[in-house]
Amino acid sequence: MTSPDVTEANINKLAELFPSVITETVDADGNPQRAVDFDLLRQELSDHIVEGPQERYRLDWPGKRAAAFAANAPIAKTLRPVREKSVDFDTTKNLFIEGDNLDALKLLQGSYLGKVKLIYIDPPYNTGRDFIYDDDFAESTASFLRRSGHTDDEGVRMVANSDTNGRYHSDWLSMMYPRLKLARNLLKDDGAIFISIDDHEIDNLRELCDEVFGAQNFVAQIIWQKVFSPKNSAKWFSEDHDYIVCYARDKSQWEPNPLPRTAEMDARYKNPDNDPRGPWASSDLAARNRYDAGLYPIETPSGRIIPGPPRGSYWRFSKDRFQELVNEGRIWWGNGPDSTPRLKRYLSEVSEGRTPQTFWSYSEVGHTQDAKKSLLKYVPFEYTENVLNSVKPVQLIQRILQLATNPDSSDIVLDFFSGSGTTPHAVMVQNSIDGGSRRYIGVQIQEPLDKPESAFDSILGMSLERLKNVATELSGELNSPDLGYRLVKIDSTNMTNVTREPDATDQLALEDLERSVKHDRTSEDVLFQVLLDWGLEFTMPIQKENANGFDIYNVEEGALMLCVRSRENSSPLSSAASEIADRKPLRVVFLDEDFADDAERINVEQIFREKSPTTEVKAL
Repeated sequence: MTSPDVTEANINKLAELFPSVITETVDADGNPQRAVDFDLLRQELSDHIVEGPQERYRLDWPGKRAAAFAANAPIAKTLRPVREKSVDFDTTKNLFIEGDNLDALKLLQGSYLGKVKLIYIDPPYNTGRDFIYDDDFAESTASFLRRSGHTDDEGVRMVANSDTNGRYHSDWLSMMYPRLKLARNLLKDDGAIFISIDDHEIDNLRELCDEVFGAQNFVAQIIWQKVFSPKNSAKWFSEDHDYIVCYARDKSQWEPNPLPRTAEMDARYKNPDNDPRGPWASSDLAARNRYDAGLYPIETPSGRIIPGPPRGSYWRFSKDRFQELVNEGRIWWGNGPDSTPRLKRYLSEVSEGRTPQTFWSYSEVGHTQDAKKSLLKYVPFEYTENVLNSVKPVQLIQRILQLATNPDSSDIVLDFFSGSGTTPHAVMVQNSIDGGSRRYIGVQIQEPLDKPESAFDSILGMSLERLKNVATELSGELNSPDLGYRLVKIDSTNMTNVTREPDATDQLALEDLERSVKHDRTSEDVLFQVLLDWGLEFTMPIQKENANGFDIYNVEEGALMLCVRSRENSSPLSSAASEIADRKPLRVVFLDEDFADDAERINVEQIFREKSPTTEVKAL
């Protein structure tokens, strides 16, 4: 009925490590339940206790405890397929989720725990102009000011200089904290998260990520040069850059891929002496690091004596090793009589890639105008006010994909602030370039546009329109990637709520409790509920078949089979069950209402015991 209870799972882990700290208490209704004795847990963890009002190093803000609770609290929601708005629904490995990203992250916990290679997000920068997300809603700045008491009902400010009083930071941290905690669970041990941000919250984001991911897993704070010309209209400074913060799930297991070498780098290698080993570039023989064996005179081919390295430095090699390099022809003596010897480094010996740097120029990864041009190319806007100003260039996300994913490993890329769909766009383009098989999961709330367009009326609709047009362009490419997506939306659970107090249930109400599945839900809705409950990926291939008047949904060639009675079908369920059992699936699910009686249920169970004893059988 609900997503996994993270609190209960954490208590189970503690019980395995420290059984003595588990105790019992009672809930608000007086029912006994397990709990943790935190005094005993402190004793288990340290011989020096830090508690109470003692000062300590930590990030704190009003609402932090509530934010932590929001991350752990289960939800009674599910994912419902939207086949008519999907592309290649039955075969694609890409997933797009419509709904609040906090709910989405909770629903992904069972199926994608520890499976995501890369997370990239571009959350609200909290500038006072963007939306302030809460756990249950998104509100505008004006609405937030009224709710927080900074303006009256007529919109008049009630606090002087409120733009600088930090009123937004706590709400922003409370929004980000549970989402990052849940996102960490989804990362593979060798996975990483990249987060775009600007000066408004960069310091808070770093401290928040230190707490969630561990300070030891911080990798880099990258500077992205987002504009190609300064803003002369700026009052103080022209803001020419944003940041991208990178944390690894486990830094000891993650390292970035080398970037491809550029033509400019290779052009530095020449072959003026026709060396048979090919083009080379020279490097200084002297270094400042102390090396006592690197103090000796050198005689040049012309007979000139160089008494030693430049003052304050040392030759990089010992005298014997230097002579070996001379004999191997790896020393360049220069063209002039006063030249200093240099070491020849050959192009054939250098690494095929280059180490990534923490400054990313717009000339390599694009700028904001590139991002807007790309959006306008693939989305036919009718109204200028709907064009987003905060989109990122596709080249920027491609750079992150090159660093943090591999083309041949079906890596999963998650963006739970998907916005206009730049990350899915970049995944398709990069797969087209290098023949990769990366998959994406995008999450976007149904946020309305300022003015509805004829083709779409929300940011989500804009994103899907963009992906369809990108797919059309890439469909003719040689390395045509997976260009589809399976769209699902977050909704209330498919299961009927049958919990009732005895006194509140009468004879007339029993009919409403007969079905375990809500009347307005389809068989495919039930299938996705089963995928969710069993922790299976939501993009597994699905085939719909029919057996003796029953619809059979076959997921991943027998990983799961769902059997649902077709309309106007009175055939016994045992006939379909027997045919399914012959195929020996791993799991099979029936609907409770499809059994004629208890005898038929027992008969079906017996069929599987005899024909396919390893199949896990359930009834909803």
